[in-house]
Amino acid sequence: MNDIYNFEVKAINGETTNLEPFKGKAMLIVNVASKCGMTPQYKGLEDLYKKYKDKGLVVLGFPCNQFGGQEPGTETEIQSFCSLNYGVTFPLFAKVDVNGDSQHPLFNHLKSHAKGLLGTEAIKWNFTKFLVSPQGEVLERFAPTTEPKDIENDIVKLLNK
Repeated sequence: MNDIYNFEVKAINGETTNLEPFKGKAMLIVNVASKCGMTPQYKGLEDLYKKYKDKGLVVLGFPCNQFGGQEPGTETEIQSFCSLNYGVTFPLFAKVDVNGDSQHPLFNHLKSHAKGLLGTEAIKWNFTKFLVSPQGEVLERFAPTTEPKDIENDIVKLLNK
């Protein structure tokens, strides 16, 4: 399956959907965690979302508990944490695995189209970010240590194409 919009995903509220509602928007897809040293990036992600959502950007957060057990909560707990602590309004989804035998097919797709350091596919940690064009093309992968504000120029260029 090459069409990113057809991947079935589960929203944080448990409803099964796909990425079709985001067709025509630039997507920043991120594996997130609530108990990680990088968790404060939620604020930067929310800032980007608020600043550019009316210009065609959507941030999509996919909680993942594969790295140090840093996302142990339920979906309800995750949503509450993100809202209360970081004012998150961008779409969040149910927890997924991003590596291994049970990895979500969306992340398999993202990783195969935007490889990491030295051509690796595995996601190394929470807050790995994938920038996807409004046409559904996976453009770039950003390391967990890349702050959301450091992606802003790439987003602006993409939105102004």
